[in-house]
Amino acid sequence: METSIIITTYNRPDALELVLLSALNQTVLPSQIIVADDGSDDRTRQLVHGYEQVSEIPICHVWQEDCGFRVARIRNQALAQVKSPYVILVDGDILMAPNFIEDHLKLAKVGHFIQGGRVLLNQALTSKLLAESNQLKYPNMFQAGFESGRFEKRISSFRSLLLARWTAKNLANNRSKVRSCNMSFYMRDVRAVNGFNNLFEGWGREDSEFVERLFNYGLKGQLLKFAAIGYHLYHKEESRKALPQNDHLLEKTKLEKLKSCADGLSSFL
Repeated sequence: METSIIITTYNRPDALELVLLSALNQTVLPSQIIVADDGSDDRTRQLVHGYEQVSEIPICHVWQEDCGFRVARIRNQALAQVKSPYVILVDGDILMAPNFIEDHLKLAKVGHFIQGGRVLLNQALTSKLLAESNQLKYPNMFQAGFESGRFEKRISSFRSLLLARWTAKNLANNRSKVRSCNMSFYMRDVRAVNGFNNLFEGWGREDSEFVERLFNYGLKGQLLKFAAIGYHLYHKEESRKALPQNDHLLEKTKLEKLKSCADGLSSFL
């Protein structure tokens, strides 16, 4: 099965370069890479253009004007460009392990969507990786730099499809763990719920509301560890100022059991 991969970014070209390199060095390559750019300056355009020139995989740069955090809207614009039956979403600071795409595809099931494993890296290790962003290097579980330094954080970087299947959790029972920085879906399901809700502006809850509509539509979500591993580069937390209005949109979807949104993916099709 072919898959497209969407990488969301904003003014972090060094991190994006590492992510692009990890996408181009997969055991199973994507059929298409789409960079969903939420208003970055010209450095990102130049970086993506450079990789477009040398990549055998089509790379598409989708950009919108910088009017604040509008990740739902730019993801929809990117989703409108998807040509494959399956799509993987990652943030522009998720360094994909070599088997990342292979794992998503091996674990994909009709009627389901996937949230892959995420390993948080601290600021020191992130700075070390970004110092040479044109050279792809992967962290390993024995080096310093994993979140909190705790063993359970390190062990989550161990890849095992068998363990992933045994330990997979129902995301519906773990809603607080919804993170769209590493997710995959069948495109027909994304279209059925009309993608993300463009009304979400400012950080927070756009992914939870999208997932809530997928649940209402009848899908099941799998929360994975030990597979589809993404190393999450350190970054400062975003402003939480928009949470009250975004929480209101999420609660409306829950209360009314909405399966689709009025202002979503269809705006760009």
